[in-house]
Amino acid sequence: MSRELILQPLTAEAFAPFGEVLEVRGAPDKIINQELCGRHHDLADLDFGTGRAGISIFNATPRTLPFTLDMVERHPEGAQAFIPMHQNPYLVVVAPDDAGKPGALQAFLAGPGQGVNYRRNTWHAVCCPLSAPGLFAVVDRIGDGDNLEEHWFDTPWEVVDAAT
Repeated sequence: MSRELILQPLTAEAFAPFGEVLEVRGAPDKIINQELCGRHHDLADLDFGTGRAGISIFNATPRTLPFTLDMVERHPEGAQAFIPMHQNPYLVVVAPDDAGKPGALQAFLAGPGQGVNYRRNTWHAVCCPLSAPGLFAVVDRIGDGDNLEEHWFDTPWEVVDAAT
């Protein structure tokens, strides 16, 4: 038996309690590089507490819908930004913290050109591309200490597309 989570489009407003959507919105803040490049500046709060920022490349196996979600994780020592290195949709599932456990889950479908920055302590699903390649540049905390907590659900969730 499972419970259903209906996918909704990823928007900055809907995602705001969990972090920032990294995308081009409106006019650039600055024009740089001999006036050939628009810079959309400072789009995420990269809160790393202790440690330092690092950039990694994740190459995740694609998932399919419906997607069975049996675990979420969070990072108490720092934010984590996922920047797709492709133009394919992917799943984003998040939950606020509720006394050390995930609260009400929300499922989003990230579209082409959208990345996400999970705030420190935001519960989220693992990297879930829906097609290959599953390449993401990930900016997160590098340092000593345990920066990963997992929560396994007794009853899994099924993430489904509203169109099905």
